[in-house]
Amino acid sequence: MVRTGSCFAQVLAMVDRYGFDRTIRELDAERGTKGFRSWDQFVAMLFCQLGSADSLREICGGLSTALGRMVHLGLKEAPKRSTLAYANSHRPWQVYERIFEQVLGRCHELSATRRRPFRFKNPLRLLDATVIDLCLEVFDWAKFRRTKGAIKLHLQLQDRGCLPCWALVTDGSTHEVRVAQGLSFDPGTIVVMDRGYTDYSMFGRWTAQGVFFVTRLKANADYEVVHTIPGGKGAFRGEEWIRLTGTAARDCQYVLRRIHIWDPENDREIILLTNQRSLSGATIGRIYRYRWQIELFFKALKQNLKIKTFVGTSENAVKTQIWTALIAMLLLKFMQLKSSWHWSLSNLAAMLRFNLLTYRDLWAWLNDPYGVPIQEPAAVQLTLAL
Repeated sequence: MVRTGSCFAQVLAMVDRYGFDRTIRELDAERGTKGFRSWDQFVAMLFCQLGSADSLREICGGLSTALGRMVHLGLKEAPKRSTLAYANSHRPWQVYERIFEQVLGRCHELSATRRRPFRFKNPLRLLDATVIDLCLEVFDWAKFRRTKGAIKLHLQLQDRGCLPCWALVTDGSTHEVRVAQGLSFDPGTIVVMDRGYTDYSMFGRWTAQGVFFVTRLKANADYEVVHTIPGGKGAFRGEEWIRLTGTAARDCQYVLRRIHIWDPENDREIILLTNQRSLSGATIGRIYRYRWQIELFFKALKQNLKIKTFVGTSENAVKTQIWTALIAMLLLKFMQLKSSWHWSLSNLAAMLRFNLLTYRDLWAWLNDPYGVPIQEPAAVQLTLAL
């Protein structure tokens, strides 16, 4: 007798079915459906992400080969290609945005037990966006430039576990600053971002609210030096306390820190701008270097999950696939955090893909991926008989 379902079934068990069904009712996502449920669609699209399926044919064919394993997935039968394509095009993608938030809450509960990368107690948030290129002839709704289509994924990562705490999908022409202007943070939060987010009026508003920022200073910034602090021979090369002049002075009238950090890998000097006064310049430099974690998150998302090629061409289908990719990334991060094995995210995604429909205890495998699985009594008797 098999005591555990497939690894894929155990991954799906991390998603709260009660919360999923509640979301379906609130959004009335299954209005007019005839047998193909939203859960069936979610299982198919998550299989696309974790199984690295490139088309609707591979999704439906891969689930069809599961045979009796589909009952553990909550499916009665594998979906048809036309049925899945219609569901991706017409069922609201907001369902999977809500599911993302539900899974995110469970991940944050686990990450709260992990150590923080810095000793200070301020919440740390990494803010950035990435462009997902699309063919304008195929995705005619995603107009970005005259001959190019794109959409943009905006993301906010927290320091504990490098987990996302907020995400937004917009059209490719939406500037990052416009999105950042609508965000709100608790007093004491340190927001780290690149210089594409430079908006002095936003910096002034954050400073008045007690929100700290760390970013790179633009080369054409106008300022006057109030105080100078010399540096040493390490990464920290000194700093100046400055006051913005010109038109920027009307938007941000506070005294800011202009910090010189030496980057030995690229043999260059980086000029940082921050309103945080209590931390040392060397610590501010390490905080900005930690911003690279969000770049690694985007890289892992694009390399290990289906977010660059799409199985549907409508806007609803594309956003459905992006949000299921983010859900899959959260599930991978949850398994990575909970496992005692030192997994890299790319290795975990690849090894899980090889074992997605195998019958074995998922958590035992995560803690000892190269160990011999414990055989069920029936399997042992069959082996002895052979």
